[in-house]
Amino acid sequence: MIWDFSMGLGFGALALIALQFAMTGRLRWITHPFGADIVYLAHRYLSWGAMALILGHFALLYVFHQPALGVLNPLEARWELTAGRVAMGCFIGLIVTSEFRKRLHLRHEWWRALHLALALAGMAAAIAHVLGVGNLTDTTAKRVLWLGVTAGFIGILIFTHILRPWWMAQNPWRVVANTAEKGGVHTLELSPAGQGLTAWKPGQFAWLKVGRSPFSLIEHPFTISTAPDKGPNITFSIKPLGDHSGELVKTAVGARAYVDGPYGAFSIDRLADATGFVMIAGGVGITPILSNLHALDARGDQRPVILLYANPTWDDVSFRDELATMQGRMNLTLIHVLDDPPDDWDGESGMIDDEKLQRHLPPASRDWPHLLCGPGPMIAAVKQALHDMGVAERHIDNEIFELV
Repeated sequence: MIWDFSMGLGFGALALIALQFAMTGRLRWITHPFGADIVYLAHRYLSWGAMALILGHFALLYVFHQPALGVLNPLEARWELTAGRVAMGCFIGLIVTSEFRKRLHLRHEWWRALHLALALAGMAAAIAHVLGVGNLTDTTAKRVLWLGVTAGFIGILIFTHILRPWWMAQNPWRVVANTAEKGGVHTLELSPAGQGLTAWKPGQFAWLKVGRSPFSLIEHPFTISTAPDKGPNITFSIKPLGDHSGELVKTAVGARAYVDGPYGAFSIDRLADATGFVMIAGGVGITPILSNLHALDARGDQRPVILLYANPTWDDVSFRDELATMQGRMNLTLIHVLDDPPDDWDGESGMIDDEKLQRHLPPASRDWPHLLCGPGPMIAAVKQALHDMGVAERHIDNEIFELV
């Protein structure tokens, strides 16, 4: 019984690992219902689950059926058993380098290349292990099943790393403007040299490559800070927070770019029945909020919007002039919250806390959608304060501030 349970853990782990390739392949039929950010978050937690199943599979055999593991020396062990240990080592490496990327000082592009290499090596070794050992694969039908899983995983890789980049190469973009905003943010405006974005909603994001091959692994997700109502040109508002973003803000006009998108579900278009909106942003987290505001403005939508926008100082407030102009056209209540305000400041200061939310959010807004985007600690505190005020969880939506 323990033997069969251990085998079940191993097969369950392999199924979960195969699923990870689908979850990270940006397949629209997976990402559209939930948003790509949520799918990537699920990928992270399911990876931990797969690792637990792998370790359980190995531990049960080590404790109760040690002879089945053979010798541990890979120079003497049977190849199929060594393949299983290689797979386990690859998947442990995947999790460690992902969870501790910043502590290990791995640049994003190095981490991504390593992540892909470990995933491919681990999956290939795992499949070789299963087919080589032969447990529960002793019939043609069972082998066809696992070869089918292998074919599906290879198909996703071909689509993700060959077919999609090829399509992007046929539809490049050109950078037509690089505008410096307040707070160190730069807005890149891109014009399509081929097919533009389709089925694009305000608040969504896309993966951006500038000055590189469409087959390059160096790309980052950024919110499309304008709205589809103002297309076909798109804008990305980027703050140099590290890795590749520091290079992107220096992009020259005329540079070639490639865009994969749109993705995400942080959009007012999914909230057509809302009678008003509460929007809360921190720092560069204003970009998806700004995109949604642009859409409301372009459509002449006069539903009430209450925006609380937190920044360290007044000089850090990106798009403050643009927001002030929009406030004159829309039914927009704008509240700036500064952590370190100037001496003559008569607005809100400190953190966005329960007291400020109580003061600026009328009782009627409790049933409005609450769209939040900003640093994790800020969003966690705001969500708790909103819950304490009686805002239901279904009325709170927050964008994942750091996707990768």
